[in-house]
Amino acid sequence: MVDQASRMQPTKPASPTPLKVVAATDLFASMQRLHDSVARRASEIFESQGRTFGHDLENWLQAESELLHPVHVDVAESDEGLTVRAEIPGFKAEQLEVSMEPRRVTIAGKRESHAERKDEKTIYKEHCSDQILRVIELPAEVIAGKAVATLTDGLLELKLPRAAPAKKVVPIGSYVV
Repeated sequence: MVDQASRMQPTKPASPTPLKVVAATDLFASMQRLHDSVARRASEIFESQGRTFGHDLENWLQAESELLHPVHVDVAESDEGLTVRAEIPGFKAEQLEVSMEPRRVTIAGKRESHAERKDEKTIYKEHCSDQILRVIELPAEVIAGKAVATLTDGLLELKLPRAAPAKKVVPIGSYVV
């Protein structure tokens, strides 16, 4: 039994885990496989509903919701750059691939969850998808090569330094009034 005083003690937060950032081209094959899986499932839904046309988007979104774990995202902006926070509970750093481009971040991941119980019989189990894919279009250009990605307690945080704005060039022989 836990006494009241020990329950009131703050727990030590987990230290952040750095993540490996991959090139966007490295994610292409896994994104293609995931796209194909969603397309197959959307086709199965179409077939199961009596091949009723006009519900393509609904079928696709249903297939995505069945196959992909939702990723809630928060994007914040400061003078230094952008911070992207994504909720990905249950995923470890080695199960994630993060790709950063000047105006886009892609988060992909797949986890294996095979809990084996020797002394219990499962009566009821709710299943959540073990794959994530989220593409985030950024509101400003960033320096992808200087980005820092960390994972702490199911929260992925990406610190993206802002790219310097393009300098305005005044042609020779012109003057500003």
